[in-house]
Amino acid sequence: MNKFIICVVALLLFSFSYANQEKTLQEREEITATIEQLLSDAEESINSVDFDMALQQLNTALELSRSIDHPRLTALSSSIMSQLYYVRHEYDKAATELQRAISIQRRIQDEEGLAPSYVSYGKIFIQKKNPERASEYLNLAEGLYEKQNNTEGLGLIDLNRGILHLNVHREPKKALAYFAKAEEKLKDADNPYEKARLYYFRSRAHQLLENYGIALDNAEKALAISEERDFKSMVLYSHGLISQLLESTGKFRESLEHLQASATLKDSLYNLSVKAIALDANARYGVDALKNTLNKLSKRNEEQERTLKVNKLTTILSVALITILSLLTLSLYKNNNLRARANDLLQKKNSELITAKENAEKASLAKAQFLSTITHELRTPLYAVTGLTHLLLEESPTENQKEHLNSLKFSGEYLLSLINNILDLNKLEAKKVEILESSFNLEKRISDVLIALKNSAEDKKTKLHLEFDQGIPHKLKGDPLKISQILINLIGNSIKFTENGDIWVRVKKLTHKESRILLRFEIEDTGEGISKEKQKAIFENFTQGSLQINRKFGGTGLGLSIVKNLLSLMGSEIHLESELGEGSLFYFDLNFEALEAAPANAKETNKEIPDLLSNEIMHNKKILVVEDNKINQMITRKILEKHKVIIDVADNGTIAVDKAQNKEFDLILMDIHMPGISGIEATREIRKFNPTIPIIALTAVTLDENLDEFYLNGFTDIIPKPYKTEEFFQKINKYLSQQEASV
Repeated sequence: MNKFIICVVALLLFSFSYANQEKTLQEREEITATIEQLLSDAEESINSVDFDMALQQLNTALELSRSIDHPRLTALSSSIMSQLYYVRHEYDKAATELQRAISIQRRIQDEEGLAPSYVSYGKIFIQKKNPERASEYLNLAEGLYEKQNNTEGLGLIDLNRGILHLNVHREPKKALAYFAKAEEKLKDADNPYEKARLYYFRSRAHQLLENYGIALDNAEKALAISEERDFKSMVLYSHGLISQLLESTGKFRESLEHLQASATLKDSLYNLSVKAIALDANARYGVDALKNTLNKLSKRNEEQERTLKVNKLTTILSVALITILSLLTLSLYKNNNLRARANDLLQKKNSELITAKENAEKASLAKAQFLSTITHELRTPLYAVTGLTHLLLEESPTENQKEHLNSLKFSGEYLLSLINNILDLNKLEAKKVEILESSFNLEKRISDVLIALKNSAEDKKTKLHLEFDQGIPHKLKGDPLKISQILINLIGNSIKFTENGDIWVRVKKLTHKESRILLRFEIEDTGEGISKEKQKAIFENFTQGSLQINRKFGGTGLGLSIVKNLLSLMGSEIHLESELGEGSLFYFDLNFEALEAAPANAKETNKEIPDLLSNEIMHNKKILVVEDNKINQMITRKILEKHKVIIDVADNGTIAVDKAQNKEFDLILMDIHMPGISGIEATREIRKFNPTIPIIALTAVTLDENLDEFYLNGFTDIIPKPYKTEEFFQKINKYLSQQEASV
């Protein structure tokens, strides 16, 4: 193997030495002329969007430039290659080619080549919306063109500065001023492509200023030049622009004709682009490309050899054959080196990705832990704010005081909603939410949600209606907590944007095959409605219909995002139909397992939402409040004593167990985190001697989706602090009434 490599190296050295000796000045000049013609043809091919031909011409020019060691033409080949990538919107590849060209041009001080390269770099930064870098490169090009007294080049600078002000700064008047300067400087230039661009962008500027007549005249000039010279991309853009302008002036038939022409050309250009991209790698780096290039070289050599003397024919053919073999050997050697470097780089990048993934997971865990801790710390003082506000509102405040207290109540509830929504979204994004299926009554679950939201609806003078298909089985298997959360967010959203109106909640059976049933859920309101352009965006995080809606109704824009994520987790998606000012309809479909047959001959019922349980059931009931925070003790005691409840307080879990064993209570409100034994441990001890008394966890702890731990340890229910007083009383009334019924 080593002997083979030595022979190949010796052959290479001999062939290059011999080739250099034989290559005459005339041959270099002929090859240089061929390269320049190829580059000129490549620019024409790019303007005509013939990418396949342009790639062949550029790769041939690049190989020929390197074969005669001509740095200026090598740089020019890379510069024109960047134009090809620019037209195909592959701006990163275009920048890479330009960097190669500029590096060579600076080294050999080729200022004539540097100027257009700087202009091309400026155009790339315009497309990337980076005005500072774009201006920097346009200024560099301007300095070189002024030094060369190149009026056409200065005209191109003005043209691209106008495009910068039009596309990036959105300043059409400043853009038109630059376009006027460019037109003056380009009037004597033989550069039809740039003149077509000038007319096109000037038309765009007048379009923004609503000067549709002038805009149409310029667009038609751009189209005429482009069609005459077969500049396909400019023909496409011009047709599209003319279609827009005709539509703006009410000429819909003519607009449609230009739109159809644009669409037809767009399809053909797309096919050309796909073909060129597929051929790009092979055309630039593959063995087939090298063979193709060398075949063309061989053909050109044969044409030149016919004019030479017969006695040189054998020598030239031998040199050509040796050169082909040498280039092929070098190409294979370089490809092997490139492949080895690529493998090393890939391994390095994989290691970096693994490290980045681990860091991202650590950051995500830290964020979740931070949110859990900070929200607990926020909930405790927020409970004092909302609780004291409720007490003050019930102590006959003056009208001015009542207005301030209502504002304080709203702010507290808004902050609580924000905390809950951020936590829910954080869990969904961290993929910590799981589907927990159990048997439940769907109609009762929806009725409970509507009862909880009824007061909020009445504050907006809005009525809630439930239309439930009675053909749906009473027992279904699914995740009732997720369904409640989805409905609370959707109905709450409708309540927020509906005043003096109606909200309908409908559940319909779509299909029922064997044990599987597909249900359609609909929430329809007569509220504000949502414009067409905003309908997709409102399901994104922190998004609302508009800034005006945010100021008028408030909210974080997280509720609908949570709905979208929950439904995605359950294999469904949310749909919306809405007209601005005419209300909205949200709907989604969910699959359930039916645990019993549907009722026979059942029809859809329209139910009014019942009132909440009366608080009179709490009169003279004995409730033990287990709470270590003195302020929270006072607030909970006063809220309950206003409804004639007999209150006893325990400062910690040990005292709570002792009092529950020696006294009779109708219900216990238990905090979780306390000094000594926790609320969970205290509940386990109480259940040893009293398995029936309702024990409700009243806590500021951030609850996970899996609440089984609380129920398994003996809790009857959970009320997270701070709470709405309606929800607080509803749950207490519910379990007190169950206690009475069981006695």
